[in-house]
Amino acid sequence: MNSLPTRRLGTSGPEITTVGFGAWAAGGGGWAFAWGPQDDTESIAAIRHAVAKGVNWIDTAAVYGYGHSEVVVGRALAGIPASERPLVFTKCGLRWNDQDRMAMPARDSRPTRVREECEASLRRLGVETIDLYQFHWPDETGTPVEDSWGEMLRLVAEGKVRWPGVSNFDVALLDRCERVGHVQSLQPPFSMVRRDVGGAEVPWCAAHGTGVVVYSPMQSGLLTDSFSVARAAALAPDDWRRKSPQHQSPNLERNLALRDALKPIAAKHGASTAAVAVAWTLAWPGVTGAIVGARSAEQVDGWLPAATLRLDAADLTAIAAAIARTRAGSGPTAP
Repeated sequence: MNSLPTRRLGTSGPEITTVGFGAWAAGGGGWAFAWGPQDDTESIAAIRHAVAKGVNWIDTAAVYGYGHSEVVVGRALAGIPASERPLVFTKCGLRWNDQDRMAMPARDSRPTRVREECEASLRRLGVETIDLYQFHWPDETGTPVEDSWGEMLRLVAEGKVRWPGVSNFDVALLDRCERVGHVQSLQPPFSMVRRDVGGAEVPWCAAHGTGVVVYSPMQSGLLTDSFSVARAAALAPDDWRRKSPQHQSPNLERNLALRDALKPIAAKHGASTAAVAVAWTLAWPGVTGAIVGARSAEQVDGWLPAATLRLDAADLTAIAAAIARTRAGSGPTAP
């Protein structure tokens, strides 16, 4: 197994590699936020390849494929020796309708739901404890976050969860949770295009000893060498990106222009633009790791160098200038 750089997740969390495997696409096709069809065998091979290369955590969620991603991750884990077993991060709080798989899942973090979802995820993953359990989105049932977070902390006390975290929470919700019990980790969207959390939530986490694992650091494929206007037009009918404003004009062209501006930096480091995009998120103080999706072992090899890629001051200045020039996205332009 290869050795990759690690950082501690929060004050008392695990040492995690700076890149982790994102298993969103492993959920397969035919649901509200699918990436189109995906072969389970390829997903399992990609997960095992990432682990063999030194990645020590996998991020999934109950809602990905309505349980399917967790089942696939569980199958991948079953083939990995216990001594090399990666940490497993998953999420709860989204209630879907199996009768209408394209309907938007409801944001439901009532304590009874949190507990039910935890038990279901443990079964699908085939594990006794979830290493990092996160609320996927803020609740919309009217349940006070203090009640939901209290139930999360009870799951920790019972040994069903090792570390508690949240995803897509703002500073106000983080403050409310922190008053009840420490928030070990935040999972926000963060990339050169979606930079807003760099001005608020990431600094909050740095100040409170809360780890940050960012998602979509390559902006869902846009900041990779292979994306294009033609590829956007050819996305599968059930690929959620068809409805994403960042994948449509005029944002699509701005984002691809930003991607193109990364090519000289990538060439300088002998890396892909995808690796530069991921490394940029890791350059921000307070960011612990980046979740990077892959649908094949080959894709893993494309972004894995981000773990060891160190952008220098000149690189960061050039990227900030490119963001300003292309007018891509929003938020602070440099760490």
